[in-house]
Amino acid sequence: MEISIVRNRLRETMERAKRQAAERRSSAGRTAAAFDSFLAVTAVPLVRQIANVLRSENYLFSVFTPSGSVRLMSDKSGEDFIEISLDTTSHPPRVIGHTSRTLGRQGVDAERVIASGDPAAITDEELLAFLLQELEPFVER
Repeated sequence: MEISIVRNRLRETMERAKRQAAERRSSAGRTAAAFDSFLAVTAVPLVRQIANVLRSENYLFSVFTPSGSVRLMSDKSGEDFIEISLDTTSHPPRVIGHTSRTLGRQGVDAERVIASGDPAAITDEELLAFLLQELEPFVER
């Protein structure tokens, strides 16, 4: 094969890869901005409401809002929590629910995709359903 053909095809591949990477970064940036809005408007207020109801039922949970996520964590164990965050490593970016709980000496971790793409498309009902399902093991006593 001619070196000029190989060189041209390799350059085309490199240009295509650069364009796709720029598009991914741009998409991830837009999704991150939408996710920050989703956290402020939907997720954090809902998680705070859940924490207040849990406290009234003698289940002690606190809400933490580290940058780019919201975490509902048991006051009894820092290893028992439900966290909602954005995974920008995938394309399209995904809203992930991460649950961690301890059973005796063993830890159980699970991750579940809540939504792919636009976080604004997640309804209050969808988020509430996810949180309630993940809370069941914590409140089954």
